[in-house]
Amino acid sequence: MAISQPSADPRRYFTHIAAERGRLAETEPVCLYLETTNRCNLLCTTCPRTYETLEPPGDMSWDLFTRIVDQLPQIARVVLHGVGEPMMVRALPRMIRYLKDRGTYVLFNTNGTLLSERKGRELIDSGLDELRVSLDAAEPDAFRLVRGRDLFLRIVRNVRAFRALQRALAAEKPLVSLWLTGLKETIGQLDDFIRLAHAIDVREVYLQRLVYLPEGQGMARAEQALFAGNDDGEGRAIRAAEALAHRLGVAFNASGAADPATSLKPGQGPQPWSLCRRPWSLMYITAHGRALPCCIAPFSARGYDSFTLGDATQQTLRDIWNGAAYQVFRAALLSDRPHAACAGCGLRWSL
Repeated sequence: MAISQPSADPRRYFTHIAAERGRLAETEPVCLYLETTNRCNLLCTTCPRTYETLEPPGDMSWDLFTRIVDQLPQIARVVLHGVGEPMMVRALPRMIRYLKDRGTYVLFNTNGTLLSERKGRELIDSGLDELRVSLDAAEPDAFRLVRGRDLFLRIVRNVRAFRALQRALAAEKPLVSLWLTGLKETIGQLDDFIRLAHAIDVREVYLQRLVYLPEGQGMARAEQALFAGNDDGEGRAIRAAEALAHRLGVAFNASGAADPATSLKPGQGPQPWSLCRRPWSLMYITAHGRALPCCIAPFSARGYDSFTLGDATQQTLRDIWNGAAYQVFRAALLSDRPHAACAGCGLRWSL
């Protein structure tokens, strides 16, 4: 199989996936999600690991990491996070450098609590392309409500200091962005969130999708979700934030590089999952080697067993990618009876 080539901007890599979709993937994945750890130092009210044990706590071993990466030497993009906090992993800078030495675009999300000067220097030296800080609030009370701990001011100090370090070193990378989960409780803070980003010299802000199980858990419930974006209050708040961001010189987008107001609209038509391209473009590997269809599945269906598509500790990526489990999963996604993790996709999330 020939691997797809990355675009000029690797963050737009999905545009290179062939239009034809079937049980078999015609090309190798262009992106890997490698869950460097499933451990975390927070108990966020929107995260499934807060409410259930998905796998035993642990970090991805160096042996498993290199075994996976070496099977796709021309991989365009690697995301080094899953349901844990990557900066808890001691080998993280080494993993980034290993990928950068082969020309891969590398990024990860962090909660920012562990972004010390030493670790910041390690990330800069590693060649990391993007550092996404999931802050989720513009002030301490809302942060504590969503994230479960009173660490807002520490994170803001950490990010401010990291940007100062980048300026002192004339380091253009990594590109730093702040992320806010789309919740009714925090949509009113969007303007302040953008002002905060500007104040600490962060030039990109993203509205992150909220994904939740049908029965809901914590704050990941339908009543917290944002699904509008036209002429209602949510839509007006988005447009006001876009105007403010433009005045301040802050880029404002939604996850998936979508327009924020448009992204609030729920999936259209009887099969909102039908446009998904993830099972033909990426692989998600957990810290223990399970191959999952995407990073959203753990948030939209309980447990891993029903959507585990292979085991990278026992199988090659090639055998997993077009193996029987992946073929069945892709065929279901193309039908009117997709896996439960996909069936509400576009309906059970907001952006």
